Amino acid sequence: MGWMDFASDMGRKLFGDDDDPAAKIQEHLDEDNPGVSDLKVEFEGGVAKLTGDASDPAAAQKAVLMAGNVEGVERVDVSGLTGLDAAGGAEGGGGEPKTYVIAKGDTLWAIASEHYGDGNKYHDIVAANKEVIKNADLIFPGQKILIP
Repeated sequence: MGWMDFASDMGRKLFGDDDDPAAKIQEHLDEDNPGVSDLKVEFEGGVAKLTGDASDPAAAQKAVLMAGNVEGVERVDVSGLTGLDAAGGAEGGGGEPKTYVIAKGDTLWAIASEHYGDGNKYHDIVAANKEVIKNADLIFPGQKILIP
């Protein structure tokens, strides 16, 4: 499972059977656009395809996480999004970003302790994921976040 694959049965519930999933995901991304101009979303068969011009790789990666952490999204296609290579890393090198999938019972403190050896660094995780983590006390299993 690559970093642009998601658990489709988990995540933020944005749309129902009678809704246009692409429009709902578009609206969600527009609310907290991380820095992608001309951002457009298409959705078919569990795949959210993003197009647009990212201001930098971090903006593109955050857009991927915002779209992917929506219930019903299995994968995010970035073939039309500038700023990322085919693997989702920074264009010109850098590889995939470091991500973490939250498990049942996880806390941001424990995740920071595991990755940095210091639970107080959970603030860094929240800051890097402000578009995905709206409340540091409300994370959910299956949610994918960046580890800065």
